[in-house]
Amino acid sequence: MAAHVKLTAPRTIMQWIEDDSVVIVDVREENEWASAHIPGATLMPLSRFNPAAVPVDSSKRLVFHCQSGMRCGMAAAKMVEAGFDGEINRMEGGLMGWRMQGGKIATS
Repeated sequence: MAAHVKLTAPRTIMQWIEDDSVVIVDVREENEWASAHIPGATLMPLSRFNPAAVPVDSSKRLVFHCQSGMRCGMAAAKMVEAGFDGEINRMEGGLMGWRMQGGKIATS
């Protein structure tokens, strides 16, 4: 059974964060992460993305996000190619969409 990849709205992901039912993986690069990121997300830049290192938790939903929504699709494809058969959520609109929906942002 292949992984099910779907686009998910930032507001839905915000609810999952409230419920502590999500693992968010940011596939942007370090410089992008330093300027703004979602609190609690894990940084795994697409440039050296390793599907085996993704922090999968079977009790939580897996969400990938990037700046605008393109790179997270590539990360999802790499997960599927590596044999991951769970659900993968791609955050619609990336971090730009997250900001437009009023999502919390952290800097480092």
